[in-house]
Amino acid sequence: MSGQHSPTRPADALLHELRGLIEQTRATVATTVNAALTMLYWRIGKRIAEDILQGDRAGYGERIVSTLSRQLVADYGGGFSAKNLHRMVQFFEAFPDERIVATLSQTLSWSHFRELLPLTQPLQRDFYAEMCRVERWSVRTLRKKIDSMLFERTALSKKPDELIRRELDGLRDEDRLTPDLVFRDPYFLDFLGLKNRYLEKDLEDAILRELEQFLLELGTGFTFVARQKRIQVDNDDYYLDLLFFHRNLKRLVAIELKLGQFKPADKGQMELYLRWLDRYERRDGEEPPVGLILCAGRKRETVELLELEQSGIRVAEYLTELPPRAILEQQLHKAIIQARQWMSQRLDSGKGRSRKISLPGDGGEGGVHGEEA
Repeated sequence: MSGQHSPTRPADALLHELRGLIEQTRATVATTVNAALTMLYWRIGKRIAEDILQGDRAGYGERIVSTLSRQLVADYGGGFSAKNLHRMVQFFEAFPDERIVATLSQTLSWSHFRELLPLTQPLQRDFYAEMCRVERWSVRTLRKKIDSMLFERTALSKKPDELIRRELDGLRDEDRLTPDLVFRDPYFLDFLGLKNRYLEKDLEDAILRELEQFLLELGTGFTFVARQKRIQVDNDDYYLDLLFFHRNLKRLVAIELKLGQFKPADKGQMELYLRWLDRYERRDGEEPPVGLILCAGRKRETVELLELEQSGIRVAEYLTELPPRAILEQQLHKAIIQARQWMSQRLDSGKGRSRKISLPGDGGEGGVHGEEA
């Protein structure tokens, strides 16, 4: 009948609103419960570590833990087995600062922390915890990042420990993400399916075809802007392979693809692109653009002598086929040692004093994903 309004549309709108309220409340409750459980496990670990498992009472403490576990399992279920109680102790020992745990627990679940506990190097563990918090990784994503040795591939890992700690503190206290936390070397491009011989255009086409996977490998925060960006200087035209924008760094990221070894001339080309982007494409509130040269190989001393970072340029290798993990670990650890030694020499003003270098994964631990309960 004319003049009458159908109740369907208001009812649909109300139903949509109510669903939103329910889902939002469920998410809030889930976050609150996860945070409360995580803090409970940390406090249990703290009490056991400090009251039972200290000093010469270790043997006696083990018997107490077994007794506690039997009673707690009877009262509250299998989550309080002796194995899990020891994991809670390990949790407290790995993250002794309650304030830091309280902050992390707003984003990281107990399952996240279980993935972090096998990592024995504090800087490595803190890197994954803070990046997981900032980028909101799922447990599965965190596991993949650890398995792919993300920390060892970052520029951050190649700095002295005190500088690594300073950047991680900045990330924790101010959510300050730096290029050393974002860029990595090498990049894994095995998902492109490139075999044997291929041209730069084939590499670029494959990246655009698998752009989602490429963005995942680059890391959270990258947004695709342009392919073959035209750069006109005087009467000459140049074409930048790929242009991205990083939301957290608040800057344009220019990427050039090279099939062969990095050459010093590549620096001059990228510097031209970055200065043009800074003059004509950079917007108010943005930081200066940075460049990433992805190449099939590079010579360490050549890159070091050019001091590319002063020009806002990073050079990284890409791998279209991954080597066995043991070989990859060896290569990455060697690269970290060489980079830290070179940086130590610079910091020591050429005196060449050696420093003891501790690497994640030394002794067969730290870089390997552990058992999940």
